[in-house]
Amino acid sequence: MAQLFQIHPQNPQPRLINQAVEIIHSGGVIIYPTDSGYALGCHTGDKKAMDRIRRIRQLDDKHNFTLLCRDLSEISLYAKVSNSHYRLIKSLTPGPYTFIHKATKQVPRRLQHPKRKTIGIRVPDNLIALALLERLNEPLMSSTLMLPGDDMPLTDPYEMRHILGHQVDLIIDGGYCGIEPTTVVLMEDEIPEVVRVGLGDIEVFKQ
Repeated sequence: MAQLFQIHPQNPQPRLINQAVEIIHSGGVIIYPTDSGYALGCHTGDKKAMDRIRRIRQLDDKHNFTLLCRDLSEISLYAKVSNSHYRLIKSLTPGPYTFIHKATKQVPRRLQHPKRKTIGIRVPDNLIALALLERLNEPLMSSTLMLPGDDMPLTDPYEMRHILGHQVDLIIDGGYCGIEPTTVVLMEDEIPEVVRVGLGDIEVFKQ
């Protein structure tokens, strides 16, 4: 049965953050809070953990996974970002946006879109997620906690444990953090294209 950590949303306990990162490093799959709901996460280099997330969500190989990064400098290691895009992303992060970029060679091929060679990148505005990333010292592979056939993501950590307690290793209870997904922006061309309207404000992309 998955462990359940109650982590304070404003003052994440370092001891619990350290334990969560140890679980990630050991190949674990975790459920953790972000600024746009709960998500599934694992180490970017762990294929078995990634395959477990695919099975939980019943995803095909065309699904765009997201790398959660702690800041802009980390983004530039994994995504090819132009100067104009860099300025735009800087103005919107941390925040509820997922930016789809061409991936750099630092991104494992299995995480990239098989045809477009892209990767989703984002910096969450959530102190628990940022504490995990800081301690992890690298991005976290992430996917929204949306179960097959559901219209809405799960929001109650105890319900998550009841449903997924034997499929994940850790559930972090960070309180309620919403159900609306991120706004997804395609950044392959010079002009950004909003491909999913979510929590983030899209007016900035109309200028």
